Amino acid sequence: MGEIGKIVQAPEELVAPVNVPAEAYVSPEYARAEVDKLWRKVWLQAGRVEDIPEVGDFITFDIVHDSVVIVRASADDIHAFHNVCPHRGRRLVDTPPGQRNARGNRKTLICGYHGWTFGLDGANSYVEHQDDWQGHLCAGRADLGKVRVETWGGWLWITLDPEAMPLAEYLSPAATMLDPYGLQNMRPRWRKWVVFECNWKVAMEAFCETYHVSTTHPEFMEFGQFRGWARNQGLHSNIGYEAPKGQEEDSGKLRLGAGEDPRLTTADMQNFTWANANTNTTMTLVGVANRLRDELPEGTPAAEVSKYWIQTAKAEDAARGVVWAQVDPLHTAQAGTAWQIFPNFQIGHAVNNMLCYQARPYGTDPDKCIFEAAVYELWPEGQAPQTDWEYTEPADWPPVLQQDFANMAAVQQGMKNVGFRGAQPNPYMERSVASLHMNLAKFMGTGAPKTY
Repeated sequence: MGEIGKIVQAPEELVAPVNVPAEAYVSPEYARAEVDKLWRKVWLQAGRVEDIPEVGDFITFDIVHDSVVIVRASADDIHAFHNVCPHRGRRLVDTPPGQRNARGNRKTLICGYHGWTFGLDGANSYVEHQDDWQGHLCAGRADLGKVRVETWGGWLWITLDPEAMPLAEYLSPAATMLDPYGLQNMRPRWRKWVVFECNWKVAMEAFCETYHVSTTHPEFMEFGQFRGWARNQGLHSNIGYEAPKGQEEDSGKLRLGAGEDPRLTTADMQNFTWANANTNTTMTLVGVANRLRDELPEGTPAAEVSKYWIQTAKAEDAARGVVWAQVDPLHTAQAGTAWQIFPNFQIGHAVNNMLCYQARPYGTDPDKCIFEAAVYELWPEGQAPQTDWEYTEPADWPPVLQQDFANMAAVQQGMKNVGFRGAQPNPYMERSVASLHMNLAKFMGTGAPKTY
């Protein structure tokens, strides 16, 4: 092996093996520098639009030292503000103990310290003894500081950088590839979060590749194994599976179980997934899978089992008012199964459900993060459950995710070992890891992957 030294400059070069230094995962200096160089420069997913349906509804979003309050000011207007009073710096909205963030409904935002009051447009509407300032609170000095906020895919996106590129440009090409799935129409089945003992990058990288599945989740291998791929997509990346010819739809999330009798293995896989991961499927898909042995003759080819399973579930959902997105199989093959939105959000998409991950720093401690996961699906009008973020200890998450957690904690410790020479991601199946660090280096000025 040659010496590590040549810094990767172009995405195309990620096809070659690279080494990712441990600095970005374990360095306290790097973690502190992320505040100004990364988090205050990028677009961040901060919540769902449906979390603030009524005028006056608000949520907060925190990233290291910064906090943002996002509020619905009218039926058509959503505003975001720095969650800090311009008087003496008190946070306007406190997060209740043990909660991921604050949410509620207010006609005005009132500072609990001295009572300065602000409308839903951020304008100051009350200062006690305002004349004492001799007119110097004019020109917006007493108003809340505005934060840029836009929406896409049903999410609220904020950036702390007034000069950041428009969200549509930032999300390209991910948004274009994901738009056909109608992600904005899905609602959460569950949302969990936890403070975990690893860097936020370690957490995100546990889910951005399929190379680990056969070892970390060996129980899935009895249902079949597709070779996974990962591709750089500018700032972002995506992952997916190669599918057998004639089963292109199986390159997406709705995968058929492999084996001598796909009717039975598909049911086994669906039941196992629901019980042990509670992700990437729905009760409709599980129910139809469990009837395949009765509704299809033994010996039915896999491609026909896949077609029947998906079309039957789709029709049953449509009958109850759940309309799946229409996505061409060739688009499915290109879109893959998940997109990593730089820097810290992953969307695992399908035509009727999705699984999303996000990780944020826990202060500036490089060894901790706030890890979040949420499962979404389509529901009949007005029947979506009302969910909130639930703090869940690692041992209480679905078993499959606990397997990932074990890796995350062990990786964080291992990267501090004096004998660790840097990560060596699989250049085909784990290219998303190299892609993340290539793009991080553009912001951070250090930690770029290097070729051998």
